[in-house]
Amino acid sequence: MAQIIEQNSENHVEESSAPPDSTAGDNDVSAAQLSVEASASLPSPVAEATAALPAHLERLAGRARGYVEAASSANTRKAYASDWKHFTGWCRRQGLAHLPPDPQTVGLYITACASGAATVDRKPHSVMTIERRLSAITWNYAQRGLPLDRKDRHIATVMAGIRNTHAAPPRQKEAVLPEHLIAMLETLDRGSLRGIRDRAMLLIGFTGGLRRSEIVGLDCGRDQTEDGRGWVETFDKGLLVTLRGKTGWREVEIGCGSSDATCPVVAVETWMKFARIAKGPLFRRVRGQGKDVGPDRLNDREVARLVKKAALAAGIRGDLSEGERAEKFSGHSLRAGLASSAEVDERYVQKQLGHASAEMTRKYQRVRDRFRVNLTKASGL
Repeated sequence: MAQIIEQNSENHVEESSAPPDSTAGDNDVSAAQLSVEASASLPSPVAEATAALPAHLERLAGRARGYVEAASSANTRKAYASDWKHFTGWCRRQGLAHLPPDPQTVGLYITACASGAATVDRKPHSVMTIERRLSAITWNYAQRGLPLDRKDRHIATVMAGIRNTHAAPPRQKEAVLPEHLIAMLETLDRGSLRGIRDRAMLLIGFTGGLRRSEIVGLDCGRDQTEDGRGWVETFDKGLLVTLRGKTGWREVEIGCGSSDATCPVVAVETWMKFARIAKGPLFRRVRGQGKDVGPDRLNDREVARLVKKAALAAGIRGDLSEGERAEKFSGHSLRAGLASSAEVDERYVQKQLGHASAEMTRKYQRVRDRFRVNLTKASGL
Protein backbone atom coordinates (compact mmCIF):
# COMPACT_ATOMS: atom_id res chain seq x y z
CA MET A 1 0.00 0.00 0.00
CA ALA A 2 2.74 2.45 0.96
CA GLN A 3 4.52 2.02 -2.36
CA ILE A 4 1.48 3.11 -4.32
CA ILE A 5 0.76 6.02 -2.02
CA GLU A 6 4.26 7.43 -2.21
CA GLN A 7 4.24 7.53 -6.01
CA ASN A 8 3.45 10.65 -7.98
CA SER A 9 1.83 13.52 -6.12
CA GLU A 10 -1.34 14.85 -7.67
CA ASN A 11 -2.79 18.22 -8.47
CA HIS A 12 -4.96 19.34 -5.60
CA VAL A 13 -8.60 20.22 -6.22
CA GLU A 14 -9.86 22.92 -3.90
CA GLU A 15 -12.46 21.71 -1.41
CA SER A 16 -15.90 23.08 -2.12
CA SER A 17 -17.41 22.59 1.31
CA ALA A 18 -15.92 25.84 2.60
CA PRO A 19 -16.06 28.55 -0.09
CA PRO A 20 -13.75 31.48 0.49
CA ASP A 21 -15.20 34.48 2.24
CA SER A 22 -14.64 38.01 1.06
CA THR A 23 -15.16 41.29 2.86
CA ALA A 24 -14.30 43.49 -0.09
CA GLY A 25 -17.52 44.87 -1.52
CA ASP A 26 -20.83 43.06 -1.87
CA ASN A 27 -20.55 41.04 -5.04
CA ASP A 28 -23.92 39.39 -4.56
CA VAL A 29 -23.87 35.91 -6.04
CA SER A 30 -27.19 34.43 -7.13
CA ALA A 31 -28.33 30.94 -6.21
CA ALA A 32 -28.93 30.24 -9.89
CA GLN A 33 -25.20 30.57 -10.59
CA LEU A 34 -24.36 28.03 -7.89
CA SER A 35 -26.98 25.61 -9.20
CA VAL A 36 -25.37 25.64 -12.64
CA GLU A 37 -21.94 25.03 -11.13
CA ALA A 38 -23.21 22.24 -8.90
CA SER A 39 -24.85 20.22 -11.67
CA ALA A 40 -22.09 20.59 -14.24
CA SER A 41 -20.15 17.42 -13.48
CA LEU A 42 -22.65 15.22 -11.67
CA PRO A 43 -23.41 11.68 -12.86
CA SER A 44 -26.71 11.15 -14.59
CA PRO A 45 -27.71 7.63 -13.53
CA VAL A 46 -31.33 8.09 -14.46
CA ALA A 47 -30.35 9.43 -17.87
CA GLU A 48 -28.04 6.48 -18.43
CA ALA A 49 -30.62 3.96 -17.25
CA THR A 50 -33.40 5.43 -19.38
CA ALA A 51 -31.40 6.22 -22.51
CA ALA A 52 -33.17 3.45 -24.42
CA LEU A 53 -36.69 4.26 -23.23
CA PRO A 54 -39.47 4.84 -25.75
CA ALA A 55 -40.17 8.43 -26.68
CA HIS A 56 -43.43 8.57 -24.70
CA LEU A 57 -41.51 7.86 -21.47
CA GLU A 58 -38.87 10.56 -21.92
CA ARG A 59 -40.95 13.13 -20.03
CA LEU A 60 -41.28 10.73 -17.10
CA ALA A 61 -37.53 10.12 -17.18
CA GLY A 62 -36.94 13.85 -17.07
CA ARG A 63 -39.05 14.14 -13.94
CA ALA A 64 -37.14 11.24 -12.39
CA ARG A 65 -33.91 13.14 -13.01
CA GLY A 66 -35.44 16.12 -11.22
CA TYR A 67 -36.25 13.97 -8.20
CA VAL A 68 -32.67 12.69 -8.15
CA GLU A 69 -31.44 16.28 -7.96
CA ALA A 70 -33.98 17.15 -5.26
CA ALA A 71 -32.66 14.34 -3.04
CA SER A 72 -29.71 16.52 -1.98
CA SER A 73 -28.90 20.23 -1.78
CA ALA A 74 -27.00 22.11 -4.48
CA ASN A 75 -24.08 22.66 -2.11
CA THR A 76 -23.88 18.94 -1.31
CA ARG A 77 -23.96 17.98 -4.98
CA LYS A 78 -21.27 20.52 -5.78
CA ALA A 79 -19.03 19.22 -3.00
CA TYR A 80 -19.61 15.60 -4.02
CA ALA A 81 -18.81 16.39 -7.65
CA SER A 82 -15.55 18.08 -6.62
CA ASP A 83 -14.61 15.17 -4.34
CA TRP A 84 -15.31 12.63 -7.07
CA LYS A 85 -13.10 14.58 -9.46
CA HIS A 86 -10.35 14.61 -6.82
CA PHE A 87 -10.62 10.84 -6.31
CA THR A 88 -10.72 9.88 -10.00
CA GLY A 89 -7.82 12.23 -10.74
CA TRP A 90 -5.76 10.57 -8.02
CA CYS A 91 -6.59 7.12 -9.42
CA ARG A 92 -5.56 8.18 -12.91
CA ARG A 93 -2.23 9.51 -11.74
CA GLN A 94 -1.50 6.36 -9.76
CA GLY A 95 -2.38 4.12 -12.70
CA LEU A 96 -5.40 2.67 -10.85
CA ALA A 97 -8.89 2.11 -12.20
CA HIS A 98 -11.72 3.84 -10.35
CA LEU A 99 -14.34 1.56 -11.91
CA PRO A 100 -15.59 -0.86 -10.75
CA PRO A 101 -15.39 0.12 -7.07
CA ASP A 102 -12.47 -1.48 -5.26
CA PRO A 103 -12.27 -1.08 -1.44
CA GLN A 104 -8.49 -1.47 -1.55
CA THR A 105 -8.15 1.43 -4.00
CA VAL A 106 -10.40 3.60 -1.82
CA GLY A 107 -8.36 2.61 1.23
CA LEU A 108 -5.18 3.70 -0.52
CA TYR A 109 -6.82 6.99 -1.48
CA ILE A 110 -7.95 7.95 2.02
CA THR A 111 -4.51 6.99 3.32
CA ALA A 112 -2.96 9.31 0.74
CA CYS A 113 -5.31 12.09 1.87
CA ALA A 114 -4.38 11.57 5.51
CA SER A 115 -0.64 11.48 4.80
CA GLY A 116 -0.61 14.47 2.47
CA ALA A 117 0.37 12.41 -0.58
CA ALA A 118 -2.90 13.35 -2.28
CA THR A 119 -2.15 17.08 -2.45
CA VAL A 120 0.34 19.20 -4.32
CA ASP A 121 1.57 20.94 -1.17
CA ARG A 122 1.78 17.62 0.72
CA LYS A 123 -0.60 18.99 3.32
CA PRO A 124 -2.70 16.27 5.01
CA HIS A 125 -6.47 16.57 4.86
CA SER A 126 -8.45 16.89 8.06
CA VAL A 127 -10.44 13.89 9.28
CA MET A 128 -13.67 15.75 8.51
CA THR A 129 -12.58 16.36 4.91
CA ILE A 130 -11.57 12.73 4.44
CA GLU A 131 -14.92 11.53 5.79
CA ARG A 132 -16.72 13.87 3.41
CA ARG A 133 -14.65 12.64 0.47
CA LEU A 134 -15.45 9.05 1.44
CA SER A 135 -19.16 9.87 1.58
CA ALA A 136 -18.90 11.54 -1.83
CA ILE A 137 -17.18 8.50 -3.35
CA THR A 138 -19.84 6.18 -1.91
CA TRP A 139 -22.62 8.44 -3.20
CA ASN A 140 -21.17 8.69 -6.69
CA TYR A 141 -20.74 4.94 -6.94
CA ALA A 142 -24.34 4.46 -5.80
CA GLN A 143 -25.58 6.84 -8.50
CA ARG A 144 -23.90 4.57 -11.03
CA GLY A 145 -25.52 1.47 -9.58
CA LEU A 146 -22.19 0.27 -8.18
CA PRO A 147 -22.35 -0.04 -4.37
CA LEU A 148 -19.15 0.39 -2.38
CA ASP A 149 -18.75 -1.71 0.76
CA ARG A 150 -17.53 0.81 3.34
CA LYS A 151 -17.39 -1.96 5.97
CA ASP A 152 -14.66 -3.72 4.03
CA ARG A 153 -11.48 -3.91 6.13
CA HIS A 154 -9.48 -1.96 3.54
CA ILE A 155 -11.74 1.05 4.20
CA ALA A 156 -13.23 0.64 7.69
CA THR A 157 -10.00 -0.33 9.47
CA VAL A 158 -7.93 2.34 7.71
CA MET A 159 -10.56 5.01 8.46
CA ALA A 160 -10.68 3.98 12.13
CA GLY A 161 -6.90 4.32 12.30
CA ILE A 162 -7.05 7.75 10.66
CA ARG A 163 -9.61 8.93 13.22
CA ASN A 164 -7.57 7.62 16.14
CA THR A 165 -4.37 9.20 14.83
CA HIS A 166 -5.45 12.52 13.39
CA ALA A 167 -8.85 13.42 14.88
CA ALA A 168 -8.85 16.78 16.67
CA PRO A 169 -11.52 18.67 18.63
CA PRO A 170 -13.80 20.66 16.30
CA ARG A 171 -12.98 24.32 15.76
CA GLN A 172 -16.17 26.18 16.45
CA LYS A 173 -17.07 29.55 15.05
CA GLU A 174 -17.55 32.46 17.42
CA ALA A 175 -21.13 33.06 18.54
CA VAL A 176 -22.70 36.41 17.67
CA LEU A 177 -24.30 37.42 20.98
CA PRO A 178 -27.10 40.04 21.26
CA GLU A 179 -24.70 42.86 22.14
CA HIS A 180 -22.56 41.87 19.15
CA LEU A 181 -25.56 41.81 16.84
CA ILE A 182 -26.66 45.29 17.92
CA ALA A 183 -23.16 46.62 17.22
CA MET A 184 -23.14 44.88 13.81
CA LEU A 185 -26.50 46.43 12.90
CA GLU A 186 -25.10 49.89 13.65
CA THR A 187 -22.45 49.40 10.94
CA LEU A 188 -25.08 49.00 8.21
CA ASP A 189 -26.32 51.88 6.07
CA ARG A 190 -29.92 52.53 7.07
CA GLY A 191 -30.58 54.57 3.96
CA SER A 192 -29.53 52.03 1.31
CA LEU A 193 -31.36 49.01 -0.05
CA ARG A 194 -28.35 46.82 0.68
CA GLY A 195 -28.21 48.00 4.28
CA ILE A 196 -31.94 47.43 4.76
CA ARG A 197 -31.66 43.94 3.26
CA ASP A 198 -28.62 43.02 5.33
CA ARG A 199 -30.32 44.20 8.53
CA ALA A 200 -33.29 41.91 7.80
CA MET A 201 -31.03 38.94 7.04
CA LEU A 202 -29.00 39.33 10.23
CA LEU A 203 -32.07 39.68 12.44
CA ILE A 204 -34.12 36.87 10.95
CA GLY A 205 -31.05 34.63 10.84
CA PHE A 206 -30.28 35.24 14.51
CA THR A 207 -33.79 35.17 15.97
CA GLY A 208 -34.82 32.19 13.86
CA GLY A 209 -31.58 30.30 14.43
CA LEU A 210 -31.50 29.73 10.68
CA ARG A 211 -28.79 28.22 8.55
CA ARG A 212 -27.45 30.48 5.83
CA SER A 213 -29.07 28.31 3.14
CA GLU A 214 -32.40 28.62 4.96
CA ILE A 215 -32.13 32.41 5.09
CA VAL A 216 -31.62 32.87 1.36
CA GLY A 217 -34.00 30.01 0.53
CA LEU A 218 -37.02 31.88 1.86
CA ASP A 219 -39.85 33.08 -0.37
CA CYS A 220 -42.42 35.78 0.30
CA GLY A 221 -45.20 33.18 0.32
CA ARG A 222 -46.02 29.54 -0.17
CA ASP A 223 -45.43 27.71 -3.46
CA GLN A 224 -43.96 30.74 -5.23
CA THR A 225 -40.71 29.25 -6.59
CA GLU A 226 -39.40 25.79 -7.40
CA ASP A 227 -36.05 26.29 -5.67
CA GLY A 228 -37.40 27.83 -2.47
CA ARG A 229 -36.73 26.15 0.86
CA GLY A 230 -39.55 27.81 2.73
CA TRP A 231 -41.60 30.97 3.15
CA VAL A 232 -42.56 33.64 5.66
CA GLU A 233 -45.96 34.70 6.96
CA THR A 234 -46.56 37.87 8.98
CA PHE A 235 -48.84 37.99 12.01
CA ASP A 236 -49.57 40.65 14.62
CA LYS A 237 -47.17 39.11 17.11
CA GLY A 238 -44.42 37.91 14.80
CA LEU A 239 -43.29 35.92 11.79
CA LEU A 240 -44.00 32.28 11.05
CA VAL A 241 -41.22 30.76 8.97
CA THR A 242 -41.94 27.41 7.34
CA LEU A 243 -38.82 25.53 6.30
CA ARG A 244 -38.05 22.39 4.37
CA GLY A 245 -35.19 20.50 5.98
CA LYS A 246 -33.43 17.18 5.58
CA THR A 247 -36.06 15.34 7.61
CA GLY A 248 -39.16 17.19 6.45
CA TRP A 249 -40.94 20.48 7.10
CA ARG A 250 -40.71 22.48 10.31
CA GLU A 251 -42.12 25.77 11.55
CA VAL A 252 -40.03 28.48 13.22
CA GLU A 253 -41.80 31.15 15.24
CA ILE A 254 -40.07 34.53 15.40
CA GLY A 255 -41.63 37.02 17.79
CA CYS A 256 -41.52 40.80 17.60
CA GLY A 257 -38.61 42.57 19.25
CA SER A 258 -38.71 45.01 22.17
CA SER A 259 -37.91 47.91 19.81
CA ASP A 260 -38.18 48.60 16.10
CA ALA A 261 -34.39 48.86 15.82
CA THR A 262 -33.92 45.21 16.77
CA CYS A 263 -37.23 43.73 15.64
CA PRO A 264 -36.89 41.07 12.93
CA VAL A 265 -40.52 41.54 11.87
CA VAL A 266 -40.05 45.27 11.27
CA ALA A 267 -36.77 44.59 9.46
CA VAL A 268 -38.32 42.06 7.05
CA GLU A 269 -41.39 44.22 6.39
CA THR A 270 -39.19 47.27 5.75
CA TRP A 271 -37.06 45.33 3.27
CA MET A 272 -40.10 44.02 1.38
CA LYS A 273 -41.60 47.52 1.27
CA PHE A 274 -38.56 49.40 -0.04
CA ALA A 275 -37.44 46.57 -2.32
CA ARG A 276 -41.01 46.34 -3.67
CA ILE A 277 -41.04 42.57 -3.28
CA ALA A 278 -44.37 40.78 -2.93
CA LYS A 279 -43.67 37.44 -4.56
CA GLY A 280 -40.74 35.14 -5.19
CA PRO A 281 -37.36 35.03 -3.42
CA LEU A 282 -37.29 37.16 -0.28
CA PHE A 283 -33.60 38.08 -0.27
CA ARG A 284 -32.19 39.10 -3.64
CA ARG A 285 -29.22 40.78 -5.23
CA VAL A 286 -29.01 44.56 -5.05
CA ARG A 287 -27.88 46.02 -8.38
CA GLY A 288 -27.28 49.36 -10.08
CA GLN A 289 -25.03 50.91 -7.42
CA GLY A 290 -27.45 49.88 -4.71
CA LYS A 291 -30.54 51.41 -6.31
CA ASP A 292 -32.20 48.38 -7.87
CA VAL A 293 -33.25 44.91 -6.67
CA GLY A 294 -32.81 42.07 -9.13
CA PRO A 295 -35.00 38.97 -9.57
CA ASP A 296 -32.37 36.40 -8.59
CA ARG A 297 -32.20 34.73 -5.20
CA LEU A 298 -29.12 35.62 -3.17
CA ASN A 299 -26.48 32.93 -2.77
CA ASP A 300 -25.91 31.60 0.73
CA ARG A 301 -22.23 32.56 0.61
CA GLU A 302 -23.34 36.17 0.96
CA VAL A 303 -24.69 35.44 4.45
CA ALA A 304 -21.26 34.27 5.60
CA ARG A 305 -19.62 37.30 4.01
CA LEU A 306 -22.15 39.63 5.62
CA VAL A 307 -21.61 38.21 9.12
CA LYS A 308 -17.85 38.34 8.75
CA LYS A 309 -17.83 41.86 7.32
CA ALA A 310 -20.23 43.29 9.91
CA ALA A 311 -18.41 41.60 12.82
CA LEU A 312 -15.09 43.07 11.69
CA ALA A 313 -16.63 46.52 11.19
CA ALA A 314 -18.17 46.38 14.67
CA GLY A 315 -14.81 45.55 16.23
CA ILE A 316 -15.97 42.32 17.84
CA ARG A 317 -13.11 40.35 19.43
CA GLY A 318 -10.77 43.31 19.17
CA ASP A 319 -8.26 41.37 21.24
CA LEU A 320 -7.40 39.34 18.16
CA SER A 321 -5.64 40.30 14.95
CA GLU A 322 -7.80 41.07 11.92
CA GLY A 323 -6.86 37.77 10.30
CA GLU A 324 -7.75 35.81 13.43
CA ARG A 325 -11.03 37.68 13.78
CA ALA A 326 -11.94 36.96 10.16
CA GLU A 327 -11.59 33.22 10.86
CA LYS A 328 -13.81 33.40 13.93
CA PHE A 329 -17.08 34.40 12.26
CA SER A 330 -19.34 32.84 9.64
CA GLY A 331 -23.01 32.32 8.91
CA HIS A 332 -23.02 29.66 11.63
CA SER A 333 -22.27 32.37 14.19
CA LEU A 334 -25.92 33.48 14.09
CA ARG A 335 -27.28 30.04 15.07
CA ALA A 336 -24.64 29.67 17.76
CA GLY A 337 -25.51 33.13 19.07
CA LEU A 338 -29.18 32.32 19.58
CA ALA A 339 -28.37 28.96 21.20
CA SER A 340 -25.89 30.63 23.54
CA SER A 341 -27.99 33.62 24.60
CA ALA A 342 -31.64 32.52 24.71
CA GLU A 343 -32.47 32.16 28.42
CA VAL A 344 -35.34 29.71 28.04
CA ASP A 345 -35.84 25.99 28.45
CA GLU A 346 -33.39 24.11 26.26
CA ARG A 347 -36.23 22.28 24.52
CA TYR A 348 -37.44 25.50 22.91
CA VAL A 349 -33.98 26.30 21.58
CA GLN A 350 -33.68 22.76 20.24
CA LYS A 351 -37.01 23.12 18.42
CA GLN A 352 -36.06 26.51 16.97
CA LEU A 353 -32.78 25.19 15.58
CA GLY A 354 -34.42 22.04 14.25
CA HIS A 355 -32.14 19.66 16.13
CA ALA A 356 -33.09 16.02 16.69
CA SER A 357 -31.31 15.88 20.05
CA ALA A 358 -30.51 18.18 22.97
CA GLU A 359 -26.88 17.10 22.73
CA MET A 360 -26.59 18.68 19.29
CA THR A 361 -28.10 21.92 20.63
CA ARG A 362 -25.54 22.01 23.43
CA LYS A 363 -22.75 21.92 20.87
CA TYR A 364 -24.02 25.29 19.63
CA GLN A 365 -24.02 26.83 23.09
CA ARG A 366 -20.72 28.67 23.32
CA VAL A 367 -21.74 30.36 26.58
CA ARG A 368 -23.82 28.43 29.09
CA ASP A 369 -23.81 27.25 32.68
CA ARG A 370 -22.40 23.77 32.20
CA PHE A 371 -23.07 22.89 35.82
CA ARG A 372 -26.65 24.18 36.11
CA VAL A 373 -27.72 20.57 36.54
CA ASN A 374 -25.52 19.31 39.40
CA LEU A 375 -25.74 15.52 39.53
CA THR A 376 -23.24 15.42 42.40
CA LYS A 377 -25.60 17.29 44.75
CA ALA A 378 -28.63 15.55 43.27
CA SER A 379 -27.11 12.22 44.25
CA GLY A 380 -26.87 13.35 47.87
CA LEU A 381 -23.17 14.26 48.09
